[in-house]
Amino acid sequence: MADYGLEQDMEIEALEAILMDEFKEIHSSESGLNTSSRCFQITISPQDDDMDESTDIPVQLGLVFSHTEKYPDEPPLLNMKSIRGIHADDLKTLKEKLEQEASENLGMAMVYTLVTSAKEWLSERYGQDASNEDIENEEAAKDDVIVPHGEPVTVETFMAWRERFEAELALERAKLMPESALTITKEKKLTGRLWYESGKAKGATAVNEESDEEDEEEIDFDDDDFEDDEDDMLEHYLAEKSDSSHSSRRAA
Repeated sequence: MADYGLEQDMEIEALEAILMDEFKEIHSSESGLNTSSRCFQITISPQDDDMDESTDIPVQLGLVFSHTEKYPDEPPLLNMKSIRGIHADDLKTLKEKLEQEASENLGMAMVYTLVTSAKEWLSERYGQDASNEDIENEEAAKDDVIVPHGEPVTVETFMAWRERFEAELALERAKLMPESALTITKEKKLTGRLWYESGKAKGATAVNEESDEEDEEEIDFDDDDFEDDEDDMLEHYLAEKSDSSHSSRRAA
């Protein structure tokens, strides 16, 4: 006849020697098991033995067990408790897994085997997920970083761009105007009255009446009026714009 009590006591002594601080006896009321027998809790984490003890442990499991009367010919009573960060669904999944393994190891002391299996499962389930989650968070943080390109916009740079844009726009408009309108200077412009009194109005009328096919009379100016190219016109416009801006600021 097997001495179940002796085998159970020997297993408890072995677990205490191997697991040390991770192994402790708890009251049956804390175990979550429906028994009045001695209950024990083993703390399990996914931390490897060669890792630094100061490393933060993201999850911890409390494996609670109690020997039945005929253990190890019967499976032990098992319960899973989350000490830190383990979801309820995972506790249920792990309990079913360990109960299945216990039924496959009847006839021999099996608690340490179950502890090893639980540790491996915890490492795979949470250790890998935590690593992947950290990588995903780092990648997401990199994607969120907006790298600025080009010169930053300030009030001064914007005003300079705006003046040049307006100058270029004015230059484009000037290209669409009649050439005679661009070449008339203030000094050579005549008021309507002076132009009429000079007799040019009568001459222009006569020409128009004689033939529509003849070109209109053009006002001749010096070639100097046409020497400025587009770049000079643009620079001239910007200079006048800048002088006007300074004058407005001084007046204010």
